[in-house]
Amino acid sequence: MQKKLLLRMLLCLVIGIVLAAIGSELAFHFQGQNTSRAAGTIELFIPAGTALKVAEGESIIPASQTFVVGDTLVVNNQDSVTHNLGPLIIPAGASASMKLDQAGNLDYVCSFQPSRYYGIDIQPALTINTRLEASLIAGIPLGLLLGVYSLVLFPINPKEKPSKL
Repeated sequence: MQKKLLLRMLLCLVIGIVLAAIGSELAFHFQGQNTSRAAGTIELFIPAGTALKVAEGESIIPASQTFVVGDTLVVNNQDSVTHNLGPLIIPAGASASMKLDQAGNLDYVCSFQPSRYYGIDIQPALTINTRLEASLIAGIPLGLLLGVYSLVLFPINPKEKPSKL
């Protein structure tokens, strides 16, 4: 009986980890996989005519962006006017950059958004180790719950010894 119980619990544990891994990977896939990469240089282009469109209330650049800790944001101003993004002042036809070395959510004042704010979300890089750890953290409790519920739904009956008459 102990062997059957152990095998059932191990099977449920494996099933729980596999289900958690599938759920985790699906969630990761639907979130866009934008932090599963090494830090690098990310370029943001401010196209010509942006100042005029912003003055009309039109946004042509997304209002926020997600980065990985260690990324360098390079802002290229192709517009005919000077723009700013937080501490960066970018003259027409020039570029400026900033190193994003700490995780966090930042809202910078900027001139190329009608709202006058640009959101920057800096996250740690998502590695394969992080993804495996998430699958184990969710999968082990799920597997144990499956094991317990399987015992409730399908109890293990010990083999009865024949009685002597």
